[in-house]
Amino acid sequence: MPSERAAARQTETQDVTAIVLKFSLNGSVVSVRCRPDTRLLTLLREHWQLLGAKPGCEVGRCGACMVWFNGAPANACLLMAYQLQGQSVQTIELLRETAQARPVMRAMDACGAVQCGYCTAGMVVHLTWLHQQRPQPSRADVEAQMCGNLCRCTGYGGIRRAIAALFPAEAAHK
Repeated sequence: MPSERAAARQTETQDVTAIVLKFSLNGSVVSVRCRPDTRLLTLLREHWQLLGAKPGCEVGRCGACMVWFNGAPANACLLMAYQLQGQSVQTIELLRETAQARPVMRAMDACGAVQCGYCTAGMVVHLTWLHQQRPQPSRADVEAQMCGNLCRCTGYGGIRRAIAALFPAEAAHK
């Protein structure tokens, strides 16, 4: 007997309002039939089993579902299928394999910025984007931009130390 989720997915793909969505996901063109109001977060987790983006607040305030949308950080819970047509999405599953993310992951590990790990992928996605910006933003600007990435475990001490390691004060105003 099919699960409730599988039955809902079956109904969704038979819906007359469904669209055939085609976009770049982690460098490969993918296609799926879905309702236009399906969240990217749902597509990532249920259609492609990409579980790095996590459901948290589901209103764009916690950053647990952060991805790159057309090269910039975005909350996957706020992106709807109709917005994805022909666009580009990169998830932590791709980014963690890149040289761009290595300094961020090393700093977070060395500075004790990871505890339960629920928020980690979203933080790595966002910090990696900030770290590759030229010129790099100041440490204060990074901390302000990271306010949309919440952590319930670390108390932010390790995260602030990782940010300090990634964005040295002397490089802040070049």
